[in-house]
Amino acid sequence: MRIVYVIDSLASKGGAERILCDKMNYMTANYGYEVYVVTCYQDVTTMANAYHLSERVTQVNLCIPYHSQYRYGYPRRLWVKWCLYRRLRQDLTAAIQRIDPDVLVGLGYFNADMVSSIPCRACKVIESHEARIFTMSDQGLGRSFLSRLFMRYYKKRYFKTVERQADVVVTLTKGDAHEWQRAKRVEVIPNFTLLTVGHQTGTDEYGLEKKRVIAVGRLEWQKGFDRLIDVWQMVEKQHPDWMLTIYGSGTQENDLKRLIREKSLKEVSIHAFTPRISEAYGQSDIFALSSRFEGFGLVLLEAMQAGLPCVVFDCPFGPSDVVKDGKTGFVVPDGDVCLFARRLCTLMEDAELRKRLSAASVERSRLFDADKVMRQWKVLFEQLQASV
Repeated sequence: MRIVYVIDSLASKGGAERILCDKMNYMTANYGYEVYVVTCYQDVTTMANAYHLSERVTQVNLCIPYHSQYRYGYPRRLWVKWCLYRRLRQDLTAAIQRIDPDVLVGLGYFNADMVSSIPCRACKVIESHEARIFTMSDQGLGRSFLSRLFMRYYKKRYFKTVERQADVVVTLTKGDAHEWQRAKRVEVIPNFTLLTVGHQTGTDEYGLEKKRVIAVGRLEWQKGFDRLIDVWQMVEKQHPDWMLTIYGSGTQENDLKRLIREKSLKEVSIHAFTPRISEAYGQSDIFALSSRFEGFGLVLLEAMQAGLPCVVFDCPFGPSDVVKDGKTGFVVPDGDVCLFARRLCTLMEDAELRKRLSAASVERSRLFDADKVMRQWKVLFEQLQASV
């Protein structure tokens, strides 16, 4: 079977990029599929892939200079944007027709309407990697009035094209699947992680007793680290001997550091992404996820594999599909920072509770085993191939 994935770039350190590389590597190694990935905006000579990609996977780089449009002001930028879009459609169509896949897969919301409408014999699958209700959202972006007006029109056309022309929409959660009721077919297939995570050691790298809460993710509005800092302001008053460590990078890094200084928080630190994140999990006691919305949350799986009880906001959608309230951690009503703080304090004050939830987290993480998840993809792809 020949499969083609389409994504903007594999150079970003994001969950979608990581899970895509893991899936493609798995398919070529275990199923013998012929797998291609078309990266539309990435120039690998200047932007290397962020995650390991097997040499068995063929990467096709279109090198469309998408960001060149931002050199110009309006209205010229609109003309440049249209020219780049037209070039992308022509080059992508030519690449797909040359490869002639059995299955064509579009990632996230990246030009899913274009992927769905490319003329070819392939069955078309769109993976929804973030909640549909937040796809192309204005929240946290500060768009202009004209930009909001255009996005409203584009979103409506975008969703209608995907629903009419994609053979299957695959979501990560049941909640997001409910939002795609007008699609031809909807399947729910969760994420998995191949990260090898060691269990808690009881001490940190210096041999001292841990008392650490860890959070991991892009430093962007979506991830809600500003909310977590508000939470920690309450926690630190009761447990000044505990620390909060955030791993990530993004456009809000300076704003978050300023917020930490303004609140005079002494035990909060922000660190860049690290390839040794598994060690950081092993040197922590509790995992916190403060996102405003999620596609799924790979970091939750990693934390649970490490045996960390998790405290999460019940945002749309994903965290409550993974964490079971009172069994593997605590699921807090979205935005309730006071209850989030109380749940963290409850775990900090009860080592036996942490131990019990830790064991349950490890057990639940096995439900998202790579072999089980990839078997679902294999069944779907082979059903589609047989239907042609």
